[in-house]
Amino acid sequence: MGDSPEDRLIARHFKPLAKHPGTFGFSDDCSAIAPPAGHDLVLKTDGLIAGVHFFPDDPADGVARKALRVNLSDLAAKGATPLGFLLAIALPKGFDENWLADFARGLGEDADAYQCPLLGGDTDSTPGPTSISIAAFGGLPTGTMVKRSGAKAGDHVFVSGTFGDAALGLRVRRDRAIARNWKLDAAMSDHLVARYRLPQPRNALAEAVRAHARAAMDVSDGLAGDLAKLCGASRVSADIEVARVPLSPAAAQALAADPALVEPILTGGEDYEIACAIPPGAVNQFRAAANSAGVPVTDIGRIAASDASPRFLDEAGRALTFTRPGYSHF
Repeated sequence: MGDSPEDRLIARHFKPLAKHPGTFGFSDDCSAIAPPAGHDLVLKTDGLIAGVHFFPDDPADGVARKALRVNLSDLAAKGATPLGFLLAIALPKGFDENWLADFARGLGEDADAYQCPLLGGDTDSTPGPTSISIAAFGGLPTGTMVKRSGAKAGDHVFVSGTFGDAALGLRVRRDRAIARNWKLDAAMSDHLVARYRLPQPRNALAEAVRAHARAAMDVSDGLAGDLAKLCGASRVSADIEVARVPLSPAAAQALAADPALVEPILTGGEDYEIACAIPPGAVNQFRAAANSAGVPVTDIGRIAASDASPRFLDEAGRALTFTRPGYSHF
């Protein structure tokens, strides 16, 4: 008795996801969790807005997965294990409830897959586009979070995965014809678009980062810009060999067809990979740990003793210049 339409909406779509005992089945205003003994909480929030971070007609289950995964990527770069998350979602009036059902299904499947349960949140109506905000919580042994600061001259700069796929995928998503100019086949085009739509957070690498990295961060706003943030926090610089930055076959093909794409590949953002500084004496251990975790990592350069911006060097040793170093909302 007394249930509002909002209460019923939550009961239909989100209460089935309230599997953690600390949610009390969403019967209370708040949930209660405790980190494991001897552990710190690591906190992160990030959001998606229709028309900015995803297309309004993108599949709803994929939008939900992306909303959670962009937060999980940050936890991974800090060396943290996911513990749970809160969701705030604002829906336009007259929204399609089938869309919300698909959204909740994708969110629940990823929450199970990454062992990161939904702990609560809020639902709202908005006159604007759909807006999704997630606050994620992770845990790690007290005092061991890997910060952006801490990199030292001589450290090896490692990255996970590949770069540029999402930035190129966004262009293909906007105009499929551009794939012909880059001489991409259908599988390559689909790969780029999929990387834009659905990040692959490197949570399997979190323990290796925590154990071996002096500094780390997730790369969401472009490798050039985010590495500059890490170096700035550590009061160092870096020399990066562009030829060693790992690319997927699709991105490599696009770059071969249009060399100017090196800029969006390095600055375009939405890679959701990890960049980290590894001391020389820990390189072999880090590689072995990454291999055991099943995550590809690549050594792309060195941390340098300087307060200058990181240099991205071409094969002739010349520093590239960029129109802008990374993505920014403002």
